[in-house]
Amino acid sequence: METQTQDKATVWLKPEQVDQMRSATVEASAPYLAARNDALIATLYDSGLRVAEAVALDVADHIDLDDGVLALPADIQKDYPTDRTPNYTEIELADETVRTLRTYLAGRWKEAAAMWPSRQSDRMTTESVRNVVREAAVGADVRPMTVTGRGDPKDVTPHTLRHSIAYRMLNVEEGHNDVRNRLRHATIQTTERVYDHIDRV
Repeated sequence: METQTQDKATVWLKPEQVDQMRSATVEASAPYLAARNDALIATLYDSGLRVAEAVALDVADHIDLDDGVLALPADIQKDYPTDRTPNYTEIELADETVRTLRTYLAGRWKEAAAMWPSRQSDRMTTESVRNVVREAAVGADVRPMTVTGRGDPKDVTPHTLRHSIAYRMLNVEEGHNDVRNRLRHATIQTTERVYDHIDRV
């Protein structure tokens, strides 16, 4: 299983594997959950949110689809921002993610302040998000990349999607500073320590 400490990333996905997970969750989920689960995976993979940050999002307070940004409050973030940064960190979303979120929010089966309500309550838990991601990986039978070869679909977690952003960015000629800014690491040294190997795999 992957570790979620600041050690080197050990499990990550290629972009096409994330696409396969999204397709699998749409096919396997109950119709009223399919749009939520697809939008959740798309948002995690685009934004670099940690799972606790994702479940804390509220529609009215933290997302502006007209501008295509997530406004992430400092008090729910880990490590970053520092004391010198604003109360909110704006995370720009890809156009495709914005379209996916618009579709999801336009047809939600449950009105809730939280971005991601569940069947049982008005807000998903971190464990329920982990279950959605794991089930999508198992359903798609994706074998994640690891430092030693290929892993098991059950190894895929929301944090794997965070690692996968770094893999994607470093393999399209973006640098560690870009990754650091996207993932909101406290220092560039953290980024280099965690990801200096995956652009060579």
